[in-house]
Amino acid sequence: MNSIFLNAQTKSEPVKIGIIGLTHTHVHWILGREDRVDIQIVAIVEPNRELAQRYATQHGFDMNIVFNTMEEMMAAAKPEAVTAFGTIFDHLKVVETCAPLGIHIMVEKPLAVSLDHAKKMEALAKKHKIHLLTNYETSWYASNHKAYQMYQNGAIGDLRKVVVHDGHKGPIELGINQEFLDWLTDPILNGGGALTDFGCYGVNLITWLHQGKKPETVTALTQTIKPELYPKVEDEATILLQYPKMQGIIQASWNWPIARKDMEVYGETGYIFSDNRSDIRYKLDENERELKEILEERTIPFDDPFSLFAAVIKNEIKLAPYDLSSLENNLLVMEILEAAKENANTGKTIKLDK
Repeated sequence: MNSIFLNAQTKSEPVKIGIIGLTHTHVHWILGREDRVDIQIVAIVEPNRELAQRYATQHGFDMNIVFNTMEEMMAAAKPEAVTAFGTIFDHLKVVETCAPLGIHIMVEKPLAVSLDHAKKMEALAKKHKIHLLTNYETSWYASNHKAYQMYQNGAIGDLRKVVVHDGHKGPIELGINQEFLDWLTDPILNGGGALTDFGCYGVNLITWLHQGKKPETVTALTQTIKPELYPKVEDEATILLQYPKMQGIIQASWNWPIARKDMEVYGETGYIFSDNRSDIRYKLDENERELKEILEERTIPFDDPFSLFAAVIKNEIKLAPYDLSSLENNLLVMEILEAAKENANTGKTIKLDK
């Protein structure tokens, strides 16, 4: 089931948003976003003044809205919600600070660095009755949603195998800025390397497609192919999820020659391939030819994380169970990623509690 509208969108006041951290380069997504008047950036927390000034010059925000701490921001700007664009390790601190104040939160993927952090975040969100969403780039791909609807409508029968590929040639090779690299390649601050950075996408998508069903076992193979570049973390990971009648295969890599984020969905009678954000291919019967479509962007607010966040806060949208952005989906993502890391370290296949 997809997320649904509860109320028609109105010309209500924009949600006042605070941005916590600028070191995650996904922050350009919100800073460079066209003004849809659904959110208003009222404050930014970033102690690195040089970085803040660089982005202020690029995006045109006033340095007067930049604060050194969350506490300073809360006192001066009083945001209704925040988006976290710092280290993944810092996500827990963001929730610890904001949830007791009734401030809603959206973090960048993954939800946390560990299942322990994730459970603490869940407890705080539930206690203080706030929304805690996780943002993935692939949540906004029209191709993934078309694949989901086709599967839900019975186009390919029951799931048999889902293969998800995510990654690029490596963050250093891409020339990612140093402020991001400082923590992206740190096993404490990021929770791992390629397994964390890109493995979370596939687990999130498979959990959504499989409607929150938990795999019976998790197996993982990790490698560091370029130890001279990534001495502390893995740059290659493959995660295998075993379900009673289905397998999930997640290939996460900082070694792809060409960047990719795509998904293959195989059912009893056919397949659906999401090749990128808009391109989809499918063959629903072995006697039919493969069909291709180029899809238009999804409609507002389902095409953009911050529009969706605002609509959820305003009670215009209710997230469906195990929605891509939902807390329950991303808690399970953390449980599976933790099992994958444990298996990679011990060699013992991890059985998940039912």
